[in-house]
Amino acid sequence: MLEEAERYLIRRLEQIRQASVYGIRPKRTFQEAATKYLMEHQHKASLHVDAGNIRILDKFIGGLPLDGIHMGTLQSYIGVRRKEGVKTKTINHGLQIVRRILNLAASEWLDEYGLTWIAVAPKIRLFSELDRQQPYPLDRQEQARLFNELPVHLRRMALFAVNTGCRDQEVCKLQWQWEVRLNGSSVFIIPGKFVKNRQDRLVVLNDIAHSVINQVRSIHPKYVFTYLGKPTTRMLNSAWLKASARAGLPKVRVHDLKHTFGRRLRAAGVSFEDRQDLLGHKSSRMTTHYSQAELSNLIHAANKVCGVGQGIPLLTVLKRAM
Repeated sequence: MLEEAERYLIRRLEQIRQASVYGIRPKRTFQEAATKYLMEHQHKASLHVDAGNIRILDKFIGGLPLDGIHMGTLQSYIGVRRKEGVKTKTINHGLQIVRRILNLAASEWLDEYGLTWIAVAPKIRLFSELDRQQPYPLDRQEQARLFNELPVHLRRMALFAVNTGCRDQEVCKLQWQWEVRLNGSSVFIIPGKFVKNRQDRLVVLNDIAHSVINQVRSIHPKYVFTYLGKPTTRMLNSAWLKASARAGLPKVRVHDLKHTFGRRLRAAGVSFEDRQDLLGHKSSRMTTHYSQAELSNLIHAANKVCGVGQGIPLLTVLKRAM
């Protein structure tokens, strides 16, 4: 142990001398840089996704020095992930994290001598996502087929999602304390920490979404949507996958409900600004601060997608077979 400590001390003293006299940077590994990245990004909503990718990357490049990481040394990671059948989008997520860490190391992270961790960040190239699944907005008949196959609790959640544009997790985590009652209706304001873009999310209820809320109002004291007395963790679960397969729509994802709502709003002539607000897209506007007249306008716009036969246009979408 003493000899090992002495060797470390000698090595460390030499690093200090080279840095202070010659401006030579100490060697730091990807593992050290990744740890620093995770510590500095605790506020990030998708940090758990980054951490999962870093755990995988660590097996391939964790012990490499930062200045030894480039597209060549990443080939083993890329090759293994492709053999595992991982989609290009997921591989790109890992490469994006590597690129972000290297850019920080070359531009923002300074050591005690005022030197960046590496001199220059190498170019990390992302791949074209040719295997990426395209959005699949549902027509009314497809929606009916799918929803009829879903268990009751998922059917309610899906009906709410396709009429509000809420994401999977926004529906699953929806709480009664976020409801704001209006004259004859209500809206929900989801706190930013539960929203992908980290902005408070105004959820406007059209007549169908409001009827769903009234159906579940007395089921649970805290969460709006539950199953067997507990909140669901995700909508895209085994029950969803089995139901979509039975309906002949095996590739339809929960996120396609958001796309469906957006397409129906556009087909109904709802303005771009109102569509942004109804879908919860990030914008420069304070999207939870509206006058009564503005809220009434958004509720009216959301109601334009409630059905066919009252001046509401049919949504016709050209699609490939699933």
